[in-house]
Amino acid sequence: MNPQGPLAALHPLREPLPVGWWPPAPGWWLLAALVLAALFVLGWALFRRYRASAYRRRALAQFSRLVDEYGQSGDSRRLLTETNALLKSVALVAFARRDVASCSGATWLNFLNSALPEEEQFPPGFAAANYSKDAQDVDIQRLQRAASAWIKKHEATP
Repeated sequence: MNPQGPLAALHPLREPLPVGWWPPAPGWWLLAALVLAALFVLGWALFRRYRASAYRRRALAQFSRLVDEYGQSGDSRRLLTETNALLKSVALVAFARRDVASCSGATWLNFLNSALPEEEQFPPGFAAANYSKDAQDVDIQRLQRAASAWIKKHEATP
């Protein structure tokens, strides 16, 4: 008899070559196509949103210039008048003309305040100060915060 066991005479098993990563299976191609399509749609939506909010960026830049001019001159009457005109022009871009163009006084103030939470709303004398000679009773700091918040947060109607 053979002193070695029969298993000792066997050669080691040959392992198959590792499976390569290329070419991928059809499911991976489909997943890649879906991801690319989703990225394209997302990019297009973000681009459209960026273009649609261009008027907000321009209005904020213009409002910043108005505030800077107020800081230099201290003319609160001019700040009130030009802020009101800027807000009206922004509203005409964002909302239907028939809803905005005829607003003035308390109606205009209610329209502006309807888009803001209570702590960010325009000061009560803002609408009346546009039509009076004395604009000293309006809280300018609150007006600046409210105008900036309204330009950033209002919900435009299509």
